[in-house]
Amino acid sequence: MNGAILLLAGVACFTLAYLLYSRFIAKAIGVDPERPTPAHTMGDGVDYVPAHPMVLYGHHFAAIAGAGPIIGPVLAAQFGWVSVALWIVLGCMFIGSMHDMVTLFLSVRHQGKSIGTVIEDVLGRPGKMIFLMFSFSALVLVLSVFTGQVADAFVSNPEVATSSLLGIFEAALFGICVYRFRWSVFVASFVFVPLLFFLVWIGVVFPCDLTALFGVTAANARMIWVGVLFLYCFVASTLPVWLLLQPRDYLNSYLLYAMLAIGLTAVFVVCPTINIDAFSGFTVKAARGGGTMYLFPLLFVTVACGACSGFHALVASGTTSKQLDNERHIRPVGYGCMLLEGVVALLALIAVAWHTQADLVAGLSEGKPVVLFAQGLASFCGKLGLPEKTSESFMLLAVAAFLMTSVDACTRLARFVWQELWSTASAAQPAEAAVAEKPPSAIVRLNRNMYFATGVVVAIGVYLLVLNPSMANNLWTMFASANQMLASLTLLTATLWLFKNKLKFWITALPMCFMVVTSGTAVFQLFLQNLDKWMKQGFAAGGVTAIGSITLFCLAVVLMALGALKMRKLVKSRIARSIAGNTK
Repeated sequence: MNGAILLLAGVACFTLAYLLYSRFIAKAIGVDPERPTPAHTMGDGVDYVPAHPMVLYGHHFAAIAGAGPIIGPVLAAQFGWVSVALWIVLGCMFIGSMHDMVTLFLSVRHQGKSIGTVIEDVLGRPGKMIFLMFSFSALVLVLSVFTGQVADAFVSNPEVATSSLLGIFEAALFGICVYRFRWSVFVASFVFVPLLFFLVWIGVVFPCDLTALFGVTAANARMIWVGVLFLYCFVASTLPVWLLLQPRDYLNSYLLYAMLAIGLTAVFVVCPTINIDAFSGFTVKAARGGGTMYLFPLLFVTVACGACSGFHALVASGTTSKQLDNERHIRPVGYGCMLLEGVVALLALIAVAWHTQADLVAGLSEGKPVVLFAQGLASFCGKLGLPEKTSESFMLLAVAAFLMTSVDACTRLARFVWQELWSTASAAQPAEAAVAEKPPSAIVRLNRNMYFATGVVVAIGVYLLVLNPSMANNLWTMFASANQMLASLTLLTATLWLFKNKLKFWITALPMCFMVVTSGTAVFQLFLQNLDKWMKQGFAAGGVTAIGSITLFCLAVVLMALGALKMRKLVKSRIARSIAGNTK
């Protein structure tokens, strides 16, 4: 099989989906370009800031495109390229992109609040509280693990550290020029995008190697970088969105676009042959740790962000909806960004598919899927006459940019969720509060404070990553499964809201059923596997993951039960109204 043909077929399918299906969804859910968005009606200059569509597209793409669309397809390639490619293409078109677009729409229609607010609208305050707890758990997990991966990248590739740190100051300057000095986005991009690539060269010339500068070990250097990164996360979460988060994501997106352009060009010119198995069977031996991997449900969970991701709902309803200038931008930002992430996923699959199946398994056994991806694209670039080592370094830098944008977005999103948790809890007894005319308690006010909430998020990340790193390693697997379950819960919410408002609810209902079955099976399997390890090898071997996975599973089951009861009530109400109407 020719990799160029596979990529071309995928891009063609994505293009048709954007032109046809996304337009159908926009009409079905009632996107209205004349309706003012929360960025205008609730503008505060900090979180609610209307953004140019190019800037918002760059922010959203950079925030959702973590390492998931690269690592997931590379790991899933053990099942064979056909099943992975089919799930990426079909999943993106009919589930992932629709999920992101509908979530963004629902958040915009609920004052830019998180999807938890929509849940409260259809399931009440208990449903919202459960979902917020689920979301917060997932966010702090991905924050701690991604921060560790960025620190590892800074230690192993010091040039990435230099470029990333300088990029922070460049992003702040970009924001000041656009929002304070009133530069147009075009002029600012013309100045700062070339500067971004110049900083990449600066990083190569002046690598920030802590082991050489201070004579510390690699482990100590990693701890230093972890501290620096968590400090950055705190600052990024509390600064106005226009000053750092928005411009940083926008500028970093050009690194990702460059990686895509180089990768696509290399694949279409070189036309690499796909050598891994087309289909490896319904069960395969895991490359790391031994054991058996089952095509269902692990294929769908492993590919994760390459086809559908619950984390995207938190980004769409956490930061993107607060910056949307016009509802007409919901299609390109919500649906289009996920399609582009699907292209990244296909590129990642092709980058490792030129290996033989044995070489792929051997490479994955060393636990370096990102390196395999970078080496694969670098080998294609070498056939174009570009230096392979330089190409590999640039690919790794682009992946680090993916991770950095996800890290700061996660911190802000987790802060939003924590504040919303306490706001919801303090509103538990509105009648009594109104009679007493008492303000929220000191504890509630403290936890709703932006700086304290951010401090809580960072403190939990430090605990997981620094004080108990083995726990973080165990919980990453749990997050991978929980991420898909989060998407299921979001689709459940969207289905109920669409049904309640007499819109085409089947758009989300059918994908929701599929995602519930796959993610629920995966999380329960994870519980059983780690329960067995706990019983045989002790609590440290699997106890934390077993308790965490069954807790998330139970939270999801409760939400599903509440959703089923609500749907039953809505159906009965609609039937009753129909009968009453016919009687008259």
